[in-house]
Amino acid sequence: MRDTADIDEVERARTAADRRVIDVRAAFRFRGESEPIDPIAGHIPGARNAPYADNLHPDGTFKSADELRAHLTAALDGIAPERAILHCGSGVTACHTLLAMERAGLHGARLYVGSWSEWCRRPDRERAPAS
Repeated sequence: MRDTADIDEVERARTAADRRVIDVRAAFRFRGESEPIDPIAGHIPGARNAPYADNLHPDGTFKSADELRAHLTAALDGIAPERAILHCGSGVTACHTLLAMERAGLHGARLYVGSWSEWCRRPDRERAPAS
């Protein structure tokens, strides 16, 4: 299995009952309230939000494997980790969450490198909330 997924695979996964697309950006960005980096606010329709900052204690260290497993299992919502694709704005903080998943014993999730920065610039891709 590859470690990354491309935009077309994310398109298929976002509506598949047996797949999960997880956006790890801050909740305000996911909800489309504000977008400090990209030209369009919102998220990939069908994605779940699991902010990467929730992987950390206030001092910046990773939470325990059990705490991470609880947080990330909730985002997976019954889907096996190897059926998940993670993304963020540009692919950087999604890697942080991939590491958190490994720490939690949730192996096999993949990275959508293009992330929201690629998706939002493509007029042929649906966006939520409507922009």
